[in-house]
Amino acid sequence: MTFALFFGNRGFFPGALMADARKEMAGALRTLGHEVLILDEKATRYGAVETVREGKVYAEFLRRNRGKYDGVIVSLPNFGDETGAVEALQDAGVPILIQAYPDELKKMRPELRRDAFCGKMSLMDVFVQYGVKFSVMPPHVVHPHDRRFTEQVAWFDGVCAVATGMRRMTVGAIGARTTPFKTVRFDELALQKYGITVEALDLSAVFARMEALKETADYKKKAGVLKGYTSWKGVPAGAFDRIVRYAVVLDQIIEEYGLDAVAIRCWVEMQQQWGISPCVVLSELNERGLIAACEVDVNNAVAMFALSRATGNQATCLDWNNNYGDDDDKCILFHCGPVPSGMMTCKGCITDHAILANGVGKGRAFGCNTGRIAPTAFTFSSMLTRDGKLLFYLGEGRFTEDKIAADFFGCAGVAEIPNLQNVLMTIGCAGHRHHVSVSPGRAASAVREAFGNYLGYDVTLV
Repeated sequence: MTFALFFGNRGFFPGALMADARKEMAGALRTLGHEVLILDEKATRYGAVETVREGKVYAEFLRRNRGKYDGVIVSLPNFGDETGAVEALQDAGVPILIQAYPDELKKMRPELRRDAFCGKMSLMDVFVQYGVKFSVMPPHVVHPHDRRFTEQVAWFDGVCAVATGMRRMTVGAIGARTTPFKTVRFDELALQKYGITVEALDLSAVFARMEALKETADYKKKAGVLKGYTSWKGVPAGAFDRIVRYAVVLDQIIEEYGLDAVAIRCWVEMQQQWGISPCVVLSELNERGLIAACEVDVNNAVAMFALSRATGNQATCLDWNNNYGDDDDKCILFHCGPVPSGMMTCKGCITDHAILANGVGKGRAFGCNTGRIAPTAFTFSSMLTRDGKLLFYLGEGRFTEDKIAADFFGCAGVAEIPNLQNVLMTIGCAGHRHHVSVSPGRAASAVREAFGNYLGYDVTLV
């Protein structure tokens, strides 16, 4: 992320505090890999904001740089001025993190102490009065060289990534809702109200493009990528060719429509008419960070996108699928094969679809990228639309090293989630679906802050 730095000031505090803070804050953020926008120190007194006039100068600085920053970090080297800060930041349009410097017990004389502890409370108070959205994390005061400030910045990075990414995103719904699954219904207008556009494409148009596709350079390149992505041992050449065609067409559609995510109708027409399952194509998209959900679950494509933005990792959509023996806090999360390879224990293996084969016949559903999910902590979420609102749940768990029988079809992992039984009751009674989005890493707090504070979604922490 790129952060705009704001410094609050009260004139009777020494100017050296501002000079030191400008160097320390910018240096700390750049060391962490972030870009920094900072007001010229000559634009106002010490390059900080103390008055309404200086607030207007800073607001104009933000206006000129609109689109170049993802969040604002408010630094209070001393008490700071609330009115000037409101004038400067009330139209920032991005998340705001407030940081305040700690006092040192040996520097408490009037000419040395900062009082930023108190100033932060006052600034939060006035921001609330004016309706200026902001974020804070413990501890209340922290020096930019403190490791806890590093943790705050990492958290805020996730908040900004979600808040900025979700305000304008586009999801491709490829095909009609998978007919038997009323569980994946969604309200396009509710999504649009929150800046999420759905582009719906007919599956027949996809099939026509697959039929017309020639063995171009794109085809050959995609064939090479997929060949090296997973094991194709035993897969008929014709099935591989048709999977490559589908992958090329899907890439073209994503580029043409500027899609941030796709949710595709993956059965049974794909198997009946083309003799393939597209799971491995979704897996490879997810590995590249191009969000792909199956069974036209647009809502979970949105949840996957948010989780991936927050964690900086891949995401996938899985089923709440099986109990794990009699352990009430463990279950098996599974799907046929859209899990990205980066989340798997090793390279996958393409197989026929062992479940759909019962309906379409054996050998007519190759494309499932099977394997096991690697042990890791993860964040999980899902979303439904109701009465014009977006309703999410969020939680954290971990994939364990527990074994799953070798003959268990698909790509699966054993998930351990505290109070799992209560989690399942909570989300089930709220009407959430059998799908759940997961991404490696612990980011529920950052996602919740972005969803609830900046985006206006309804969020339940489970």
